[in-house]
Amino acid sequence: MGISWQELILVLVIVLVLFGPKRLPEVGRSLGNGIREFRDTMSGNGPTASPIEAEATSASTTNVAAVKVATPAAADQVPAGADSTSK
Repeated sequence: MGISWQELILVLVIVLVLFGPKRLPEVGRSLGNGIREFRDTMSGNGPTASPIEAEATSASTTNVAAVKVATPAAADQVPAGADSTSK
């Protein structure tokens, strides 16, 4: 129950009327690039993240590393009798 050849021709004629013969190659190229980028992103082979996303990711990784380093030092400073579970 796919698209018949008559329906396909009708869709192509409508697209040609809407965009015109001069812009049609540009529209097709943009559509193809968008589909390719979507497929690459979904498969994990896509382009790397934008510079802003890359910076945010590296900043959050740095913050996590700083917290992991600071956590043992903070645990050493808690007094022995300050256990919050025993009241």
